[in-house]
Amino acid sequence: MKSLSLKAFPRSLAKRSAVKKLRVTGRVPAIIYGRKIQPQNLEVTLTDIEDLIHQSVSETILVDLAVEGEAKSRRLALVQEVQHHPLSRKVLHVDFHEVAENEKVTVTVPVETTGEAAGVKTGGGVLEHVLFKLKVRALPRELPEVITVDVGDKKIPVISVAAPITEAQEAAALEAATTPLAEPDVLKEKKEEGAEQAAAGGAAKPAQKGVEKPSEKPVEKAEKAEKAEKKPEKKK
Repeated sequence: MKSLSLKAFPRSLAKRSAVKKLRVTGRVPAIIYGRKIQPQNLEVTLTDIEDLIHQSVSETILVDLAVEGEAKSRRLALVQEVQHHPLSRKVLHVDFHEVAENEKVTVTVPVETTGEAAGVKTGGGVLEHVLFKLKVRALPRELPEVITVDVGDKKIPVISVAAPITEAQEAAALEAATTPLAEPDVLKEKKEEGAEQAAAGGAAKPAQKGVEKPSEKPVEKAEKAEKAEKKPEKKK
């Protein structure tokens, strides 16, 4: 991977108010860290970092960072993370990861396709990207910017071709999605049985023949006997 030159400046202020003023002047706050160094606050020019990003073909960017006022002329670093404004997409902050030229690093590299798949060309299929990024471990200057995959190779697991859907299959899938599900027979029988019982309970029950009327209650029988005793006897 080819490294790109970038100039940076030391940054002493880290408060939010100072960072806002920094952005107004056309500078972007940044930080550089690594395995063998202490984190250091930096700032870069907005136009420089935007041009750097636009020149790169992938998110993995290797830079030769020249920090103003330092005895070391260049510091090899990877652009670890770039924060953008959610609306304007302007660069808000940049993280640099300093690396050594003789030490391997692991980065994520995008996968790009080339060529035309036979299933798409002759079978009417749709090319599907299964993996968009792959991890690569190599020396910083040997890292690939992108990994190009020939889609004509049938043994590649990161690319697949989906078979085309016929009109009949599409109509069947649509019909299955819109057709209501049938009720199970057991549930249907229970509903019918419940309806019959409700109808039977609402109707008046006819009087049954041969059934005796309930006898008088003991209290009512005693009251009748007492009234009979109190009646005066007729004179002869």
